[in-house]
Amino acid sequence: MNNFTFYNRVKIVFGKDALDSLGSEIAGLGKRVLFVYGKGTIKKIGLYDRVISILKDASKEIVEHSGVKPNPVLSHTKEGITKARQEKVDFILAVGGGSVLDESKAIAAGTLYSGDVWDFFTGDAEIKESVPLVTVLTVPATGSEMNGGMVVTNEETDDKFGLVAEPTQPLASFLDPTLTFSIPKDYTAYSGVDAISHCVEGYFTHNCPYAPVQERYVEGIVRAIMESIEKILEKPDDYDSRAAFMWAASLAWNGLTMAGLEGAGVPSHMLAHPLSALYDMAHGATLSITIPAWMTWAHRQGNDHIERFSRNMFGVDAEMGIEKMKSWFRKIGSPVSLSEAGVTGQKVDRVVEKTFDLAKAWDMDSTYSKEVIRKIYSFCP
Repeated sequence: MNNFTFYNRVKIVFGKDALDSLGSEIAGLGKRVLFVYGKGTIKKIGLYDRVISILKDASKEIVEHSGVKPNPVLSHTKEGITKARQEKVDFILAVGGGSVLDESKAIAAGTLYSGDVWDFFTGDAEIKESVPLVTVLTVPATGSEMNGGMVVTNEETDDKFGLVAEPTQPLASFLDPTLTFSIPKDYTAYSGVDAISHCVEGYFTHNCPYAPVQERYVEGIVRAIMESIEKILEKPDDYDSRAAFMWAASLAWNGLTMAGLEGAGVPSHMLAHPLSALYDMAHGATLSITIPAWMTWAHRQGNDHIERFSRNMFGVDAEMGIEKMKSWFRKIGSPVSLSEAGVTGQKVDRVVEKTFDLAKAWDMDSTYSKEVIRKIYSFCP
């Protein structure tokens, strides 16, 4: 295990009526708040009115920034930055799923930066400071409520890039499982895939000779995710299964799964991001396609972690373990092939090009050439 420094400042307020303490949490953060949310779901479930009431009771001046897309885009992020600067907001309140939280982090960093916020995503600038951020999570999946990670799509170039920066970690995140009861079955499935991906990426790619803590941690969370997702799909308003999944999704991507793991990377995300950037697919839906495909390629390259995972999780060998993963993704209603997503022919060529661009941006192109990328995609035709 490598030396490492683990830092996670996020205060988690979890459970029914978690929002009861939101007012006291934001009391000392200043007067003007940028209230960021999506396209109206929080209004349908009554959360918008509740948040507005809490903010007014706390004597906050509210600046709204709505309309965040499921795959947040750069142009809308820049609109939020302009609004935050012009209105001189003191802090940001993000209410929604991972996309809302991701865009809010980019706004929080971009507001205090004199250049183009996209510089952070291309590696041309480093995030050193951020407007304070508080989040209310409505769709567990990305773990963005408990980390400094964010992903944004530049719609002009069709590039979906991500980064992780400590200054954008939320000060506090409010997780009330009852707010997730209305999530549709398809997005419940995609959320489960997304959370699993955050667990297995480091597990599959590290090169430490002995990492039982991280590996057993991952296996336990993946089991919890699979069990809770199946129960949610059977009974969407089951509080305990919603709560179990919500917490598991946070634990999957808060820094612990990869702490001390030398060589850990995120190749399945690298392969998945261009699919959602080009075709506006749900993030989890792209990962259920790329994870088994990457596992197949990696196993044939001699990756013994695939065998270990398959034995410990399913009691089978690697090839059968990959099929078990695909079968489970299919069972919950998430796609496992490019053709299911309508990505065929010349579309695949475009995906390969954009994936290689991302591989270069993430310094992964020495392993993932265009030929290798195309080969991996061939395992999910």
